[in-house]
Amino acid sequence: MPYVESSIDIAASKQSIYELAKDMERYSDFMPDVEYVKVLRRDGNKTVTRWKTLVEEAPIEWTEEDVFDDARTRIDYRLIEGDLDKFEGAWTFEERDGKTHVVLGVDYDFGVPSLAELIGPILHKKVEENSAMMLQALKAKCES
Repeated sequence: MPYVESSIDIAASKQSIYELAKDMERYSDFMPDVEYVKVLRRDGNKTVTRWKTLVEEAPIEWTEEDVFDDARTRIDYRLIEGDLDKFEGAWTFEERDGKTHVVLGVDYDFGVPSLAELIGPILHKKVEENSAMMLQALKAKCES
């Protein structure tokens, strides 16, 4: 299964970055490729969210479950409904040398081997670019 891991160092406290990352409904305010994130349900430390993003101007929509581990400042997410068979991963936040190291991991699978062979490398690049965009936007928002 393809896996993408992106990271960035942000000059802000771990807690403030984590709190902003948890507030997914605000992503469209500062992440250019995110059209919207809607919280469909909240249950303790879990949410179910509906996402719409743009990849090369094409809309992509899915529903995911997000689990917030405040003690570990970690967000785990997994696809509930969408175009891929698998789309899951985690956000992690670690203080290092006065900055916060943020890692976004994405594990995904098409579920259609022939399609994966044809456009797998393109999708992998798009997942890398999207992850980097999200991290850069988080950094810009936290450091502004």
